[in-house]
Amino acid sequence: MKKWVSVLSVAGLGLTLAGCGEDKPDLTITSFTDELQGPIDKFEEINDVTVELQIIPTADYRQTMQPTLESGDGAPDIFTGEIAYMQQWLNADYWTDLSAEPYNVDEWEDEYVDYVYDLGKDEDGNVRAMSWQTTPGGIYYRRSIAKEVLGTDDPKEVGAMMANMDDLFEVGAKMKEAGYALFPDEGSISKFTSFATGGSDPQPWVNEDNELVVTDERLSYFDYAKTLRDEQYTALAPAWSPSWYESFNGPINYNMGWEELEGEAATAAEAEANSQIEVFSVALPTWALDAVFKQSSNANAGDWAVTNGPSSYFEGGTWLGVYEGSENKDLAFKFVEMMVHDEEFLTERALETGDVLSYKPVTEAIKDDMSDDFLGGQNHYEFFLEEAEKIDANVVTPYDQQLNELFGTQVGAYVEGEISKEEGVQEFYNQVNNAFPDIVTPDEK
Repeated sequence: MKKWVSVLSVAGLGLTLAGCGEDKPDLTITSFTDELQGPIDKFEEINDVTVELQIIPTADYRQTMQPTLESGDGAPDIFTGEIAYMQQWLNADYWTDLSAEPYNVDEWEDEYVDYVYDLGKDEDGNVRAMSWQTTPGGIYYRRSIAKEVLGTDDPKEVGAMMANMDDLFEVGAKMKEAGYALFPDEGSISKFTSFATGGSDPQPWVNEDNELVVTDERLSYFDYAKTLRDEQYTALAPAWSPSWYESFNGPINYNMGWEELEGEAATAAEAEANSQIEVFSVALPTWALDAVFKQSSNANAGDWAVTNGPSSYFEGGTWLGVYEGSENKDLAFKFVEMMVHDEEFLTERALETGDVLSYKPVTEAIKDDMSDDFLGGQNHYEFFLEEAEKIDANVVTPYDQQLNELFGTQVGAYVEGEISKEEGVQEFYNQVNNAFPDIVTPDEK
């Protein structure tokens, strides 16, 4: 059967979608990831249809899809969304109401992890999008390094050593002394401080009074990130860079990702220029097991495990639904149903990829016996499903993606020595005021 896969440029989206001509597939799906290709292959085989998967790079996805969904010109039958911007799409009626006839997915509500189901609802409580996965996070770490430096590779024992910030930094000191980096870069620490979905007391970025919520814990990202840099607890491999991926597969050259450093950090980096360093751990959510580690860390398969950090958090996730203007809604919903509600398919997917599912009939059936060879036989379901129960969807706002980026940029500038912490906080407020004039920042009160 012919495979329909295309990677679309920003400029070519409408032309590509509209230009299928006589070879038009039975169904089109647009996403920012290729994780749907396997399910599509199975769906084509079962239903004797052709499905085209159109992939738009993550960085371009939102701004590329927005006008297409608004106009309907070249829109797909199914499209995906991510938690960071999904609320805006839910309330724009881009996705079909799946609570209505003939879909009636409200009947499924009790079968899903609460926050996953709730996040797919519009402001009126109607389900517009659904997800097959739950995405709590943890700290993935190398077992061999843990055993060498900490004396154990047991996830619960290692987690107990990183259960608060002081202890985590103590582990960082031990790793440095043994010649390892605690994290690839400073970004991992953000999961436990600044994200709306993390920290010991998660708070939405914007409250009901449209006020920007800036807690002491959120501001601590500045301090913790600076300490990681100053104490040389990282490998200076920026998140999602080639060196970041390489760090999961073995030693990397120190400071592969940063062009310039200042002060003592520059001196240390120069001294280490020709040396290599190995990374102990990184903070990432459930989906990283298949999408990151199994794709980039084959040399260390079986040497990984996952445990808790100083606090719980969740990050990302892929929701999908049927485009309101689709002419193939029945077939489109059939695909959605397979992705989120087909027990046989979801069981196979979980066992093959290790993906932690949101569909409780399957998780209840497999959780006690789940084991992943990549994680040294660890039952990661046991850990992640407990973490999923701690997630509160009420902390998610439509502003999260942009605010996280604006905040992180200022933290980065502070870590690099370009600005003071006070200047970084004020510049963050200034940028929030420019981007979202209706949000009241603390300096305006």
